[in-house]
Amino acid sequence: MNIILLGPPGAGKGTQARRLVEERGMTQLSTGDMLREARSSGTEMGKRVAAVMDRGELVTDEIVIGLIAEKLDSGGGGFIFDGFPRTLAQADALGALLDNMGQRLDAVIEMRVDDEALVARIAARSTCAGCGEVYNDISRPIPADGRCVKCGATEFTRRADDNADSLRQRLMEYYKKTSPLIGYYHAKGQLSVVDGLGEIDAVSAEIKAVLDKA
Repeated sequence: MNIILLGPPGAGKGTQARRLVEERGMTQLSTGDMLREARSSGTEMGKRVAAVMDRGELVTDEIVIGLIAEKLDSGGGGFIFDGFPRTLAQADALGALLDNMGQRLDAVIEMRVDDEALVARIAARSTCAGCGEVYNDISRPIPADGRCVKCGATEFTRRADDNADSLRQRLMEYYKKTSPLIGYYHAKGQLSVVDGLGEIDAVSAEIKAVLDKA
C-alpha cells in the first residue's frame, strides 16, 4: 500500500507516519532523509546528490524520483510519501513512476486544519530530542518527571521557527505551492480528508478507516 500524507507544517504528518511505520510495517519516504542517506551512500546516485548539494543548488525532481524508484524497487510493506510531491509536476512524475513500476497510489490523505488553531498549537510545541515524540504545553505537556513517555529521554527542543509569525509565513508558502495538490488528487478520486487538529489517537483512527477501505 502506497499513500501520501498532505497537510501544512505542524499538521502532524510526521507523528502519524511514525505510527503507520510501527503498526503496519510501512516505510516513510522523507525527501530530506533520502537525500542525506544517498549523499553518504557512495553510489552513483549518491555522488550526483552530493555534487549538487555541494554546489549549493537544489536537487532536481529527476534525482528525487530516481531515489524514490530505488526505494520502491527494494520492496517492503508499502510506502508513505512525506514531503513529496510538493508540486503538480512532481505529482505527475510520481504517478508515472508508479505506473511504470506496476504499482499504484492507494490513498492521499489530507490532514486538514484551522490555521489559527494550528498556530496556537505549534507555538506551544516541544519535541523529544531522543525519539521525536511531540508534546504540547496545553494539550500534552511534558511529564512532571521531565522524561519522555516513549524513550525516557530528558532533553526536549523547540524549533526556532515554531512561533506565530514564522508559522504564518510557512503556511502561506504551503498554500501557494502545495495546496493545488488537494484539487489534483480530489479530481482523481483519491483524496480523503481527516481532522488534523484532533487528538493523536483520534486522527490515527480516521487514517486507519481510510486505509482499511483503500
